[in-house]
Formats: sequence, structure tokens, C-alpha cells
Amino acid sequence: MTTHQAEVNGIPVHFAEHGSGTPVVALHGVGVDHREMAASLEPVFAGRPGHRQTGPGYRRIYPDLPGMGRTPAPEAVAGSDDVVEVLLGFVDAVVGDQPFLVAGHSYGGYLARAVANRRPGQVTGLALLCTAAGRTRDDELPEHVVLHTSGDLAGRLDPAMEAEYRDYLVVQTPETLQRFEDAVVPGMTLTDQAALERIFQRWELRTPPEQGPPYPNPTLILAGRQDASVGYLAPWRLVEHYPRATFAVLDRAGHALPHEQAGLLAALIGEWLDRVREHRPDVGR
Repeated sequence: MTTHQAEVNGIPVHFAEHGSGTPVVALHGVGVDHREMAASLEPVFAGRPGHRQTGPGYRRIYPDLPGMGRTPAPEAVAGSDDVVEVLLGFVDAVVGDQPFLVAGHSYGGYLARAVANRRPGQVTGLALLCTAAGRTRDDELPEHVVLHTSGDLAGRLDPAMEAEYRDYLVVQTPETLQRFEDAVVPGMTLTDQAALERIFQRWELRTPPEQGPPYPNPTLILAGRQDASVGYLAPWRLVEHYPRATFAVLDRAGHALPHEQAGLLAALIGEWLDRVREHRPDVGR
């Protein structure tokens, strides 16, 4: 996997990419960086064409969102609308006018929906993982629970990061701890907290992502049954806007669904890619 920067309105957007072929832009959530989405999606592509950067397939593009990872967020980035404009500029710089797919986790899902809404003719497929779906009532959110734990997990993380892990995962095993250490912790240490506080004072987009005609292309919406951050009821209310959507609620999964249900994630993402290719035969070839 190689890393690059793209200049977007004076902002150096850091991103990693791997493979070649149809672009897949993958957007991470709040307080992490591109590594969490890469850890979630790269195993899915391991058995598909193009994963070794030879021949056609999928070019996976993982940007750091403004204020996270190595992408700065200057004062002009003062809300989610500004973040979307940065992302659209990033697409223009890195993807051009090619058809592309977009995937997002949590806040990245909210932004992915906005990108699809703004570029419906160019975004040929949309995958949403535990997407933030707008305002969610507290009574729609389950309490955080730990459904399964195994192994001796104590002492691997410092107390602050251990608390984050305990509050994030509903499946707490050596495997999910390793994923957390490798894919989540590094990005958390790079977050610009002041920039995020500024952005999230205006986190709701002026134009809701589902305003306008229904999005006609293959879509995947995955929710965790035990997701205490965004729940599963608010994502369900999105389906009418996405007539080609598969919607699945996975047990034994919280907001960290990609780490807790990696096998089901791979199967469902793979099936989504197949539907996109069937819909648009030029994609992924």
C-alpha cells in the first residue's frame, strides 16, 4: 500500500491506495484515520482481481478526513459541508471523471451518502457500515454491552486506550484487541481535537444526503444490533431512498462491526461488489 497527498483548495489530503482498476473511495469515522477502513476492507479484496496491483480490479483509496490522520483542517473547514467540499475536490483530483464506488463507516458513511447524493451519475455503488444517519433518539440506542470476551486482555494498552477499547467493542478477544491496536490506536493519537470540535458544531449538512431523487445504484447498509453509538433503527429509515439496498442487522456486532463480524462483512461486501459489477459490467474489470 502506498501513501500520497493530493492538494485540495490548499489542503494537503493524505491518502493511502492499493490495487488498480475501478476506484473505491473508503471513508473512515471520527477520531481515527484511514487505517481503520483499510484494515476492514483490504481482506475483502484479497481474493478479488487487482489486489496485487496487477491487471484490472479495484483501486482502493483511503483518505484521512480533515483534522484526522495526516490531513489538516484549517479554520476554513468549519463544518461537515466544508468536509464534503474537500472530499469532492479530492475525488476530482484523484479519481477524475471515472465511475467510482464509495464506502463509509460511521461519520464516513454520512459523508459517503452526501458524495453519492452530489455525484449520483458517477458513484456506481454505495456501502454504509454503521452509518451515522442524522439525529438519533437516545431511546433508539441500546446500552453498551460486552457479549463475548476471551483471553487475557489486561495490560496490553495504557489505561486511557483500554477504556476506549472496552467502550467500543462488544466482542473483546485477542483478535479484536489486535485489530484495535493496529488500526484504531495509531489514528487516535493523530486527531486534531480542536478542529473536530469546530467541525462538529456544524456536523449536520445543510442539504440532507437523502434529499432529492432516490439513489438508483446497488447499495449495502450494515448495522450492528448492539451498536450503542448510532443504533440500527435510524439506518433502517434510510432504505426507502435506496431502492437497490441490501439492509442487514448483525448480531454480535456493535459500532466496531467490521472488526467483530469480519467474515460476514467480507461476504456482504463481496456480494455488493458483484451486484455493482452486474449493474455496471465495466466496473471491477
